[in-house]
Amino acid sequence: MSQKKIGVLLSGCGVYDGSEIHEAVLTLLYIAEAGAEAVCFAPDIPQAHVIDHLTGKEENETRNVLKESARIARGEIKNIKDMSVNDISALILPGGFGAAKNLSEFAFKGPEGKVNPEVADFLKNMMDAKKPVGALCIAPATLGMALRERSPKLTIGSEAGVVGALTSIGVKHSLCKVDEICVDEKNGIVTAPAYMLGPGIADVAKGIKKLVEKIVELAR
Repeated sequence: MSQKKIGVLLSGCGVYDGSEIHEAVLTLLYIAEAGAEAVCFAPDIPQAHVIDHLTGKEENETRNVLKESARIARGEIKNIKDMSVNDISALILPGGFGAAKNLSEFAFKGPEGKVNPEVADFLKNMMDAKKPVGALCIAPATLGMALRERSPKLTIGSEAGVVGALTSIGVKHSLCKVDEICVDEKNGIVTAPAYMLGPGIADVAKGIKKLVEKIVELAR
């Protein structure tokens, strides 16, 4: 049996303006432990902004999402333009504010903001191909925005404002503990709250492991 390839869609490098590094690395670890192969990719676009992770303040500089994501992938990463859903069996989106700032405008404009067109098309193509998609932390917001017409069932923590924003566009929300996952059997979507609930890496690791194992199980 050939090794399953699991796409990992990154959004930069760092919780405040890119991919949440703990979540991304744990995802890569558990994919490998499940006997599958991770295929990292990201859009080749400017970051929405750059945050100094020491002070939390915005920096007056520009960075590229693909180049920053390459830090996590150790250089082994592809441009989303060069990816097809035929290249992978399933897809996982780690969290971090980059998922809601660079992959979509959720962090700035809520659920009525835009989803990056390449990301939106890829997610819709995954659904059309009936291939499973997983998302962690805040990343289900972008998933819900892109796939609102399918009324996906997701979990995204317990913050009322975030939950309410997504339910307003037809997303069905399921409240999960940090070590639990939400499985939307109809759409083949698996989500976990991760750092939306926290509090630490050992806690979020439990839910991420379950999500990755479920995604690998569902992948054909």
